Amino acid sequence: MHPHTSPHSRSDSRSDSGTRSRWGARLAAAGATLLLALTALPAAASGAATSGAADDRVLVFSKTAGFRHDSIPDGIAAIKELGTQSGFAVDATEDGAAFTPDNLARYDAVVFLSTTGDVLDTAQQSAFEGYVRAGGGYVGVHAAADTEYDWPFYEGLAGAYFQSHPAIQQATVDVEDRGNPATAHLAPTWERTDEWYNYRTNPRERVKVLATLDESSYQGGAMGEDHPISWCQEYRGGRAFYTGFGHTKESYADPAFRQHLLGGLRYATGAAHADCRPEQGYRPLFDGTSTDGWKQAGPGSFTLDTASGTLTSTGGMGMLWYGARELGSYSLKLDWKMAGDDNSGVFVGFPASDDPWSAVNNGYEVQIDATDTPDHTTGSVYGFQSADLAKRDAALNPPGEWNTYEIRVQGERLRIWLNGVKINDFTNRDPARSLRQGYVGIQNHGEGDEVSFRDIRVKDLPAKGGGHHQRHHDG
Repeated sequence: MHPHTSPHSRSDSRSDSGTRSRWGARLAAAGATLLLALTALPAAASGAATSGAADDRVLVFSKTAGFRHDSIPDGIAAIKELGTQSGFAVDATEDGAAFTPDNLARYDAVVFLSTTGDVLDTAQQSAFEGYVRAGGGYVGVHAAADTEYDWPFYEGLAGAYFQSHPAIQQATVDVEDRGNPATAHLAPTWERTDEWYNYRTNPRERVKVLATLDESSYQGGAMGEDHPISWCQEYRGGRAFYTGFGHTKESYADPAFRQHLLGGLRYATGAAHADCRPEQGYRPLFDGTSTDGWKQAGPGSFTLDTASGTLTSTGGMGMLWYGARELGSYSLKLDWKMAGDDNSGVFVGFPASDDPWSAVNNGYEVQIDATDTPDHTTGSVYGFQSADLAKRDAALNPPGEWNTYEIRVQGERLRIWLNGVKINDFTNRDPARSLRQGYVGIQNHGEGDEVSFRDIRVKDLPAKGGGHHQRHHDG
């Protein structure tokens, strides 16, 4: 909301969009307590399928035609326990005959749990390709990358093939994307013990890398400074998540890994949304360690938590803006989360000023607020243009979960992506304003509004036309 606008009335109810997955709302409702619940779960469970609604279902496939991991039973048990906690059913099989069009259509996602070698025949491969192309989800765990070497579709789906690994040892994991449901609960670095795969190719150009290995922290890494270990992507109509973790039995008793696995499942099934487009070339404006280069305009502030790498709004109405550099043609990305029915926004294209009204009167605000009028809600260019509400609702994660904005400014054109989905395309035609250069900032709206931000980063883009003049300055 603009700093000069009175707070609007709020609704205490919020319904999930009909385009969300069948079990997304149920998982979202448990989001705030889920990790605590996981810490109480045992490391294994009985082999019986979990109960749940008949159409809320995941298939775990663990057939091996090569090396067989002794952690597979622990992995099946862990996924079944997660299903019990989160309200989805789990079926487990090692029979490739389960891969028929009719049977696969029963599942929201298929997990390849440390499969190895050639595990599907030609007809079964064709059925699975059809399933993915129709919007099905894939989760690959550890040796899923050591599977189906003669099937190009699968190589693209998994992201990369296994090449080699050193002995099991502790390593440092650098978490690149902390807006994704598989990694949002993690600190920027994660120390853990596992079997660390080297891959034949680096998938970064084709996938969104979520985490990498610091090869200086262990022996036997063979990919150099850029060693992806977990990633996600949209692939041929479906959603795919892969994690190289999960070799050891102990992994499946680790709450942090279990949450990582559940987050990947939620993305793959469509229960949670994330920007899984490939991302390269961004530089940090806020990396979670300090607010160097940022200035507070107006009342209130943001609280920095370096342990979680998060800025959280306090009081207001004010704005924290990045004063170290004016931007022209760029892509701005950031992760944000509302605690409840809260209000904030991202300002772009305004001149330097210690008065937040300057941003209101000279720039544009990309709104964060789920319950106002269409041109004042999440994804709108505040007061000027509503988002495409159907696309916005289909892409939006609820309060308590992280979302990712891309705000792309080129010339006088402002485009907005929410969790990888374009939801707004606005062109400035106001002669008193211009997007061609200016600053960016995040709003602290007022008492009772709690919105958190992470990983604010920018990438310069080629300048493009579409404007009416060069921007004026207010001095």
